[in-house]
Amino acid sequence: MKTKDFSFDLPRVLIAQEPLKDRSLARMMVVHRGAGAIEHKNVSDLPEYLGTGDLLVVNDTRVIPARVFGRRIDTGGRVELLLVEKQDECQFRDAVQGNSPSAEIWDCFYRASGRPCAGLKLRFANGKLAGEVLSVRENGRVSIILSGEKSVQEILETDGFAPVPPYIHRLKEQSPESEMDRQCYQTVYALRPGAVAAPTAGLHFTSKLLKALEDKGVRRTAVTLHVGPGTFKPVKTDMVEDHQVESERYEVSRETADLFTSTRQNGGRIIAAGSTTVRTLETVMKERGGVVPCSGRTSLFIYPPYDFKTVDVMLTNFHLPESSLLMMVSALAGRDLIMKAYAEAIQQKYRFYSYGDCMLIM
Repeated sequence: MKTKDFSFDLPRVLIAQEPLKDRSLARMMVVHRGAGAIEHKNVSDLPEYLGTGDLLVVNDTRVIPARVFGRRIDTGGRVELLLVEKQDECQFRDAVQGNSPSAEIWDCFYRASGRPCAGLKLRFANGKLAGEVLSVRENGRVSIILSGEKSVQEILETDGFAPVPPYIHRLKEQSPESEMDRQCYQTVYALRPGAVAAPTAGLHFTSKLLKALEDKGVRRTAVTLHVGPGTFKPVKTDMVEDHQVESERYEVSRETADLFTSTRQNGGRIIAAGSTTVRTLETVMKERGGVVPCSGRTSLFIYPPYDFKTVDVMLTNFHLPESSLLMMVSALAGRDLIMKAYAEAIQQKYRFYSYGDCMLIM
């Protein structure tokens, strides 16, 4: 298929810049694959569509406040880092030797007016983090050794900022909106730190909604997929199948594997909250022949046509034009039905993207 087959015009005013105060009041479009029918509901209506014997699978990754600001030591120029993933220090053994015990090497996106170079020294987080560029790759990606009196994670928790996506505009790093993002760009069940983007379908769940689902007999379990910046990577190839998805770390527990198996054996449905949950389950099924306890990395790219093996129902946000996420939901519900649904969402003024409304694909 051609990438342009997944294009549509979205008014900028429909890109949500802030979440609703009550997440469960977001609108929820219900798309019925079999009948091709569309309903307009709210997230609080989700218990009407699920019931006893169903299993809700969520992604319990926790977003780290991975954006930090600082300056070059040589010129004083301003620098912004997005810390993506801690790297194996064995690759940079010489650089680690002689540094403080807290030294860590991170894969980062580097943003500044001047280009970085190996050996460039930096200061971040109001001087709490010292950094030195070890290597420079393409597309603004660098490897940096960071050290301070505390661990990088501890410093990020006090001096880092939520890594909201570029279509959510924040003019200043220190603002009421940025403080709100630290709380709201996180699911209520976030547990395992490691993501630099939220599994946004999960942002709609509140403790009250989860309790309502539990009262209906819906069981809940979690996988972990640490969402990376690749989730926002545009598809730039003309043909869909030529695109490559950046790999991300995942983990499936024994409890989740057992619940998945028992639900399937008893005829229950698997409800996946978000594309990251879908990718994890489908990856494990494809590579292991079943949903079993395991961990690894996935670069699975799901696009039409695709035969889903693990998911019956999917809750998902409204995605960017020509994005890999739009292609995934098109593989589940059919491109024509999804494009029809998106056109109706625009006409009905649904809110799009991370802080926006959602779709339940039945």
